[in-house]
Amino acid sequence: MSGARVVAEARRWIGTPYRHQASVPGVGADCLGLVRGVWRVLLGTEPVAVPPYGPDWSEAAREETLWEAARRHLVALPPGPPAPGDVLLFRLRAGGVAKHLGIVGEGAPCASVIHAYSGHGVVESPLSHPWQRRIVARFRFPVGET
Repeated sequence: MSGARVVAEARRWIGTPYRHQASVPGVGADCLGLVRGVWRVLLGTEPVAVPPYGPDWSEAAREETLWEAARRHLVALPPGPPAPGDVLLFRLRAGGVAKHLGIVGEGAPCASVIHAYSGHGVVESPLSHPWQRRIVARFRFPVGET
């Protein structure tokens, strides 16, 4: 899957309002909804129906629910510099579970991430040092028929 195709589709979602559990461009999306929506356009039907989830992403139970799902459905990449189209998984606070996803828009030296978060909707933000230090895993969409 071309990173450029992933980025172009993710950028089409910029400006979509934040809506927990939503995945409709221009209507509403959360971080998982953005990734799900890009998947549908580039790969077709989602591999599984996503069950309802809370904003805490199993934090109280200390379960890495989002990370486990990413490992099952995306292609895990070794640690390294993020490249356009990569899906990044973030830990929002030290000791917390990984519960935020974004898609790399630009690589170094002016790296950016396209993501959805409460109060902002889908935006493209600089992949600044505070964001970079929260990255816990890097993935790529699988190759598929498009």
